[in-house]
This record gives sequence, C-alpha cells and structure tokens, in this order.
Amino acid sequence: MYHLQATGATAYRIVQQLLHDKRTIALMFLAPTILMALLAWVFSNNTRMFNSIAPALLGVFPFVIMFLITSITTLRERTGGTLERLMAMRISKVDIIVGYALAFGVFGIIQSIITSSVAIYWLNMDVAGPQWFVVVVAIADTLLGVALGLLASAFARTEFQAVQFMPAFIFPQLIVCGLFVPLAQLPDALNAVAYWLPLTYAVDALNGVVANANITGDMWRDIWVVGCFIVAALAGASLTLRRHS
Repeated sequence: MYHLQATGATAYRIVQQLLHDKRTIALMFLAPTILMALLAWVFSNNTRMFNSIAPALLGVFPFVIMFLITSITTLRERTGGTLERLMAMRISKVDIIVGYALAFGVFGIIQSIITSSVAIYWLNMDVAGPQWFVVVVAIADTLLGVALGLLASAFARTEFQAVQFMPAFIFPQLIVCGLFVPLAQLPDALNAVAYWLPLTYAVDALNGVVANANITGDMWRDIWVVGCFIVAALAGASLTLRRHS
C-alpha cells in the first residue's frame, strides 16, 4: 500500500507541476496535431501519399515531443535537487520512476488520442486496418518517448544537453526505422541494427495497419516488443538514481 501511495503522490506532484506550465501543455497537445494538419495540407493534392505516410508519422510526432518534454522536465528535477530529496526518503527508486512515467504517460495518452482523432476524423486519414489499432500504436509510441526521455535525462547536465540527445536517441531511429526506406531495402548492416531499435517496431506496426485489413501476428509482436523496450528503459532510468542519506 505504501508503494502505491508513494507512486501516486509522485505522479500527482508532476501532474500538478505540468498543469501550471501552459507552454508545455500547449506543446504536448497542439504541436502533434498542427504537424499532422500541415502534413495533410502539403499532400492535399495527393491523398494516397498522405494515407501511406501519415499513420507512421502519427506515431513519430508524439514520440519525439514526449521524449523532449520528459527528458527536459526530469532533468530540471535532477538538477534542482528534487530527486535527491526524494531519494533521501523511504521511497524506492522504482516508485519514483513509475510515478514520473505515470504522470507523463497520462498526458501522452491524452495527446495521442487527440492527435489520432484529428487525423482520422478531421484530416480523413484512411487506413486498411482497424482505426483503433492506430490509436493503440500511437499511445505505445508516446509511452516509449516518455520512457526514453526518463532514461536520457540521467546523462544530461543541462537542458541544452538534453536537446542534444535528440541526434543520439532519436535521429538514428528515424533514419533506419523504415519510415523513409523499407527495411528490406536497407544495407544488411543497417537492417540488422534497425531491429535493435524500438521505433522500428512501432513504425512497422503502423505500416501494417496501412497495408492489412486485419491485425496480423507480426503487428501484435511489434506492440509487445515496444512494450519490452518501455519496461527496459524505465528499469534503466531507475538504476541511474542514487540514494542520499
């Protein structure tokens, strides 16, 4: 019971903190939607192209934004001494990280639902598979961004350094995940590397929704793999915490 209370209290504090940061709220909820609307505008004369690439970007946009927000906000907690004070209390490292993940995850899930709804019902994004599965994958991508953001915050000392982790954590995944070039067409070395990166599976699941009317076993496998990466990233983030007396 104590662990649940500690986790809930940590999550509640972060939620309250984010609610008072209007610019961060606007970035989380508006930026992915605006980007999707801009994409639809760019391909307004080529709806087929929009429908082929929009689902994958529907997962990528929230992933990138939640990575940035989570890493920078958590870094402020680290540099401001908040995490050190928490670690001096009778609260486990897992409780702290799970609390943070829950807080950011709630906003991320809301963000994914808003962006997906706008893309499907307003921008008329059309896919062969079930639309609800697109939302599920988008939520998984968002939570992945949260988990990797928590992990990345441990290796940065300033907010500028946190932003610099974009090329290290995000850009390589964007290049080889199958977003620009199908995985089968990548050089053998890059193809092997791609399957060790979580965003590859997220994009593969979304591409599967575009091509298949029914959910395949490979698409469910992709979701489970992304989930495993989320758990691994959260575990890694908890190990970076140091207890102070």
